[in-house]
Amino acid sequence: MIVSENIPFIKKWISEEKEKGKSIGFVPTMGALHAGHLELMQKAKKENDILVASIFVNPIQFNNPEDLKKYPRTPGQDKKLLEDIGCDLVFIPQEKEMYPEGEVIKEYDFGELTNVMEGKFRPGHFNGVAVIVKKLFDIVKPNRAYFGEKDFQQLAVIKKLVEMEKIPVQIVPCPTVREPDGLAMSSRNKRLSPEQRKAAPFIYQMLQETKKRRDHLCVRPLRQMIINRFEGNDNFKLEYFEIVDDVNLQPISAWNNKVGTVACVAAWIGNVRLIDNLRII
Repeated sequence: MIVSENIPFIKKWISEEKEKGKSIGFVPTMGALHAGHLELMQKAKKENDILVASIFVNPIQFNNPEDLKKYPRTPGQDKKLLEDIGCDLVFIPQEKEMYPEGEVIKEYDFGELTNVMEGKFRPGHFNGVAVIVKKLFDIVKPNRAYFGEKDFQQLAVIKKLVEMEKIPVQIVPCPTVREPDGLAMSSRNKRLSPEQRKAAPFIYQMLQETKKRRDHLCVRPLRQMIINRFEGNDNFKLEYFEIVDDVNLQPISAWNNKVGTVACVAAWIGNVRLIDNLRII
């Protein structure tokens, strides 16, 4: 496995492999790798000749400096996991490599897609995501890039970015990987205390409850019922719970079996913010 923090080296190495007719599968990450990331890697490895991963904790997508500071970093463990899985190339740049001094950060307009949920509560977050993903795509030039559906809104933004910028890459969504008790795998789970970890599966239970009750309740009373459940649980501070269409992520007011529908949630448990979602239709 080759490890590099140098953009010219990465570009040259990948260009040489592509000249040999090899396809590139790419998994961008912020490190602190877990089984969910490794599922993406395995899929990318299976569907491409070359597996490229990146590890970069992107500072401009954190609107909370404390969250950036506390984000788990496990570079040694990450490299071992990548080597064990058979990753061919790992790009681990320094911040100055990705954001040279004096560079103007592009501003994207994703319209309504970024005015709801994560976009509403984390201003600037998705612009930071779009900037780094565009940079990484320009460097790696992958045939396919793999993203988990746990970050459902992020996935929608990246699809929109690819469409807007006409980037020649296939975006491959991958199902959320869960712990045996249903908790969605996340690097942030490492920050949960044992008591918080025991309480955390409540989030997925509420998503399952939403799906189970869809045939018995209209959208608004069902949404309010779930909000009430969170407000009645002292372990959580709910940030949002929304039932949205799966393309523009706008709240729906009535069930429609012809419209893909997803329930999305963000909640704080102590000082750890967790997100999750579940397809309802």
